[in-house]
Amino acid sequence: MNCLHCSVPPGYHKIPDGITVTLHFNVSLHCSLTSHGQLFTFIYRKCIYCDKMVSLICTLQDHRDEVYWCAFSPTLLATCSGDKTIRIYNTNDFSELPFSPLSGHRYGVHCCSFSVCGTYLFTCSTDALTIIWSMATGASDGTLALWDFHSKKLRKSKAVTEATVMACCFTPCGQMFVTGCTSGDIKVWDLDMKQLYAERDAHDMGVACCHFAPQFDIDFSSVEFRLASCGQDSQLKVWIVSQHGAAACEMKLLHTLTGQSAPVLSCAFSSDGELLVSGSVDKTVTVYNASDGVLLHTLKRHESFVTACAFSPTLPWMATGSMDKKVNVWRIADRDIGQAQPRNPSCQGAGRKLSGHSRLLVSDWSEEDVLAWLSEEGLEELVTTFTTNNIDGPELLCLTKETLASELSIESVGLRGKVLRKVEALKAELTGLDAPDEFLCPITREVMKDPVIAADGYSYEREAIESWISAKNRSSPMTNLPLPTTLVMPNRSLKTAIGRWTATQ
Repeated sequence: MNCLHCSVPPGYHKIPDGITVTLHFNVSLHCSLTSHGQLFTFIYRKCIYCDKMVSLICTLQDHRDEVYWCAFSPTLLATCSGDKTIRIYNTNDFSELPFSPLSGHRYGVHCCSFSVCGTYLFTCSTDALTIIWSMATGASDGTLALWDFHSKKLRKSKAVTEATVMACCFTPCGQMFVTGCTSGDIKVWDLDMKQLYAERDAHDMGVACCHFAPQFDIDFSSVEFRLASCGQDSQLKVWIVSQHGAAACEMKLLHTLTGQSAPVLSCAFSSDGELLVSGSVDKTVTVYNASDGVLLHTLKRHESFVTACAFSPTLPWMATGSMDKKVNVWRIADRDIGQAQPRNPSCQGAGRKLSGHSRLLVSDWSEEDVLAWLSEEGLEELVTTFTTNNIDGPELLCLTKETLASELSIESVGLRGKVLRKVEALKAELTGLDAPDEFLCPITREVMKDPVIAADGYSYEREAIESWISAKNRSSPMTNLPLPTTLVMPNRSLKTAIGRWTATQ
């Protein structure tokens, strides 16, 4: 019998007489020593591998057909389904937002994804449409289309395989991406699809999903990424994708995980890269330690194939979607550390607008957050004007006397001045006078809005370090040593910490 909290098997050890063996389980309810010196333990309460406890906190049953995908932003959960709709939930209490469901597709919606800032949601469907365009989409004709997000134009299209492209994802630095297809191979491409960096036969019966861990390792000669892939061969695999120099790329198999007995349809890394989850045709959800591949949990709360899984980027939550038309939301917590529950664990009740905008950096505010801020500051008379002009956080920070007068048609000089003073007060909160030093960009000495990790291991404001590098400064701003690569990686954990600190100011 396995551990009651995970799938690590009971200990079975050959030991000499008189030797005490400490097993990896904290408590054993029964054990016996055979005459051959073999210790066999039968039932355990808890295993030390179970340092991540998983509990079901919410089941969403709003879709009328199979759930195909789910995705988190810092404040929202999106799910899509064969019923042609996308539903949006507030992660504060998992109530459905007033504008949900979204019904822009004519056929089933197969995938949804938020932009890094959480402002945009991309969806794709059998109707051959990508709404709020995604960067990369695969098709059943074996082609890959690369889109320019800002112009919403096709950047490049190329036939990459004779099979159907089932999966694609970008590296965390955004400089490469991989594709997986029904023939079972995984290919690593450059952004212009001019060079095939690497190719591996990954899954005998086809690739179903692939996902990069958010973190990567940089040394003076290479960059290493972790890639998870799953497929029809009932296996979940973890790969090390290494880039050496400008062109050389290598793909090595790190783990082959076989915790599920049927085709594995979905997989995802947690935001800290510590956990790896997968969903399968056998109706189970498995959670692994991403570092060593140890199976931590097998969750059995779905009644049909598990087609989708996702981790929240900022909260200890995980969502899984299934062909049983349900989305389960799970809480993941350290064994001895309690985590806050959502305000409405039953997930019932009328939806309401997004709240808690103060938890985010102003540059990450949505239009709804800006409207809430206007109401809090006594500027309700401007709600209609800001709504008409789609003013979100970045637009709010860019307001000037000229734009308020000419573009927003605010005639009152006093009202324009009041708005600008309020905006300046917001900016003052981000100047970093009392901020921890690690929250300040080493170049600008201002609180970072979009922190990234450079090749020297230090974190910088993205715009500042990219400007530094573009000026042909290939040396580190901190060490003055040459930078082995110009790649930068989003520092999401630092961004989350800065957001939490800002909310307390």
